[in-house]
Amino acid sequence: MPESRPNIILFITDQQRGDCVGIDPCAPEALQTPNLDWIGRTGTHFRRGYSECPSCIPARRSLMTGTAPAANGVVGFQGVEWNTAHTLPGELSRAGYQTQLIGKLHLHPVRKRYGFDHMLLADATRGRENDYVDWLRDQHGRTEVDPGMAHGVSANGWVGRPHHLPEEQMHTFWCIDQAMTFLKKRDPTVPFFLKISMIDPHPPFTPPGFYYDRYIQRDLPGPVVGDWAPAFDGPQKGLDPNASRICLDENDMRCSRAAYYGMVNFIDEQIGRLYQHARGVLENCLIIFTSDHGEMLGDHNLFRKTWPYEASARIPFIVRAPKSWGYPEEAVCDSPVGLQDIMPTVLDAAGLEVPETCTGKSLLPIMRGESERVRDLLHGEHAGCYEYEQGNQYITDGHHKYIWYTQTGTEHLFNLDEDPNEMHDLALEAARLAPWREKLIGFLKDRPEGFTDGQKLIVGQEHRNLMPGYDPDRMYPFV
Repeated sequence: MPESRPNIILFITDQQRGDCVGIDPCAPEALQTPNLDWIGRTGTHFRRGYSECPSCIPARRSLMTGTAPAANGVVGFQGVEWNTAHTLPGELSRAGYQTQLIGKLHLHPVRKRYGFDHMLLADATRGRENDYVDWLRDQHGRTEVDPGMAHGVSANGWVGRPHHLPEEQMHTFWCIDQAMTFLKKRDPTVPFFLKISMIDPHPPFTPPGFYYDRYIQRDLPGPVVGDWAPAFDGPQKGLDPNASRICLDENDMRCSRAAYYGMVNFIDEQIGRLYQHARGVLENCLIIFTSDHGEMLGDHNLFRKTWPYEASARIPFIVRAPKSWGYPEEAVCDSPVGLQDIMPTVLDAAGLEVPETCTGKSLLPIMRGESERVRDLLHGEHAGCYEYEQGNQYITDGHHKYIWYTQTGTEHLFNLDEDPNEMHDLALEAARLAPWREKLIGFLKDRPEGFTDGQKLIVGQEHRNLMPGYDPDRMYPFV
């Protein structure tokens, strides 16, 4: 490891699918992400990157502490007080790094710094505790109530349309603007850790007009629907705009997908703007690009997140080492990694000790070409969100994925090598399931919920957002 500590930039988007990076094998042909593709081609593309608990708050807890959801106590979507002793920015700050957050943090209580020296906080495009909204009003004279949401589209819906704001007033642009200012005015005598956390492409699906127009005119892929998916008689009008189970007509779906891809493209070109501004700095940064979770986007007649399927759980996961380190380029890893691995990777790169509380693993051995994997299986889960019965567990080795719904007992098994879109459920072949059940039992055997007696999975045990007896001052030994 080089003696000098690297500068570190962590890009994290919100609700970006793993196939929405141009270099991904499953990426839509129409999608343009040349800057992200460059980061991936000059570094390592972890093609089996996953969100262990695919919704905003629990995913960001895993990233911030290098822990699996069950280890930090939150296994579903719920904001609660947290007094964790070790965080990624906290460890770096103690080691002399200048640590800066720009954008979304989505931890509680609001404005708690969790180890950042300074924060420019915007957890949404509206709200009182929001530095982006203040910027809209102060710098751009926007006088609307909730100026970032004056288009009227739901913040969790499927409607796609152009944004009412020009691109230079949007959240992603603001994040990059603030990052450029930070790089100009940072302390040059110490290394920095800069986390740039963009809300896009989270709904509302409202890209700048140029990007909506670009994709609404292109040949876009429609959603994939597996032979196991809940069926609809046909497109339905009058459903809740925030619904998670939905079947749209061709025009509505096209608008939704065009807007989503446009937002991803806008993110990419803003990252390109930052690179042009600070090329010399970024060339010798450790750069990580990822997202907190994906978006079903109509696949299998589903929208939103929390689902264990690839569109929701798999995320972009790209890491580029400083050029001076001489790490291999155009590297690809097909073994499973997760958000819990980011903190150990960064601390390892900075030459710092990884706290014992971390359940994640450093990915540097893979990046150096010394290893092909850091684990055999990755475990993920999410307590029921839109409906309690949707609580789920999943495990994957990067080649297959096994899913178990804790309240209904529904099981899925997918061959990800041959069936990356999870079109064909192998769970009907009963003999295939036994070894995968046994593997999941291994992850759940010491859990207090009683999901297993050590011999079988037990359906219907309580599966809530918080681990039983949640305590904001402790970590849990259930991993």
